[in-house]
Amino acid sequence: GRVALTVCSASFTGLGRDQQKALGFPDLAIAVVPHPFGTRSRDELHQIAGQCVDEIARLLCEPGPGDSAAARGNAPAAPRAVLIEAPADLDELNKLYIRRRWGDGLPIAPPTQQAVERMLRYTHRAPDEVVATIAPGFGAATVEYIAINAVMAGCYPEYLPVLIAAAEAVATPKFHVQAIQATTNPAAVWLIVNGPIAKRFEVNGGSNCLGQGTWANAALGRALRLTLQNIGRALPGEMDRATQGQPGKYTFCCAENEDASPWEPLHVERGFADDASTVTVVGALGTWSMNMTAAAAEEVLAMIADTMQYPASSDYVYGGAPFILLSPQHANLFYAAGWNKAEVKRRLWDQSKLRAGRARGSEFGRTATGRRAELGEVGPDTMVPIAEKPEDISIIVAGGPGSHSVFVPVSAHTRSVTREVMDPPTRATRPGAGKNH
Repeated sequence: GRVALTVCSASFTGLGRDQQKALGFPDLAIAVVPHPFGTRSRDELHQIAGQCVDEIARLLCEPGPGDSAAARGNAPAAPRAVLIEAPADLDELNKLYIRRRWGDGLPIAPPTQQAVERMLRYTHRAPDEVVATIAPGFGAATVEYIAINAVMAGCYPEYLPVLIAAAEAVATPKFHVQAIQATTNPAAVWLIVNGPIAKRFEVNGGSNCLGQGTWANAALGRALRLTLQNIGRALPGEMDRATQGQPGKYTFCCAENEDASPWEPLHVERGFADDASTVTVVGALGTWSMNMTAAAAEEVLAMIADTMQYPASSDYVYGGAPFILLSPQHANLFYAAGWNKAEVKRRLWDQSKLRAGRARGSEFGRTATGRRAELGEVGPDTMVPIAEKPEDISIIVAGGPGSHSVFVPVSAHTRSVTREVMDPPTRATRPGAGKNH
């Protein structure tokens, strides 16, 4: 009989088949669970579970397909990129990329052989070195493949070490990129740049840092997205199962405004040297603007804590790790009150506790089940913290003048990861023309 199979709901069999193929098991059987099941009664779920167990047992007892290269442990090494003849006309080239689903819906810069080779000069690592394996397709992110996606996004060659570090970060088990790439949530990977490299590349951490207008922010965020899509194979509607998605899935990148912050920056807080350059990846679900003109630190903090509380937040169901992006005005208001980052986190964690009963019906049941191991029995009046401990809340200072800060809810199944940018950047050059990868 079979030794393995895939179990997924009816609406996600396409994802199951695609992931099986990516892993080298294209002929694996799939046991299908009727969809949806989140709105079923307990009796209906018992009946469905019984039917599924019977189906799994039947499929496991059937003769399985012949073993594949991956099953034998002989999966081929990541090949070098292949040169193709591409139209010289930019419009026709972009039509080619649209047909092959290599882009993100915006015009791409041609990844010519010369452009990719120029970018590869900005790292000491070999072009065929595998930096990471990226879910859900588990594609091998070689240095060369990352460089190709970087060129397509409009990156200058010296950006490559930043993207290599970002690829390493998203592939760590702690970040759980599978949960980001294949979820129905609108999760986007937010890239935060810290240290000297942020200034050197002019990554915007000031006014409009999450908006348009800065080349480095746009190109770096977009290059990471293309890497996740083209190497991780998370194509929209296939293995990327976002119900609606969000605009941050085009590009989502900023620097921390370290000069305007009264505290240590994120990378120093996480144990890196002050003069180190780092990238942090965050599985962000969106941005909530908070406009607070109060002059008292206690009042501003209370408003932030109230904003963090909403019953449909998965952070309260599972215990999350949200981000607060404080404006310099609010950060310095807290600093003047004598609060360091740890104190702000402690106060936010305590004041943002949500009464469990605000989640109704089966949603209350999800919270009670999701937090039982941590909190014990959860009743309607139990005050549920957004995270297991205050240290799970992250704070950066970014933005320009003004009374606006931003709450960034994060997918509860992921934790942000920071990696150091190891290769020293040098002078930028611009891409040229030639054959495309």
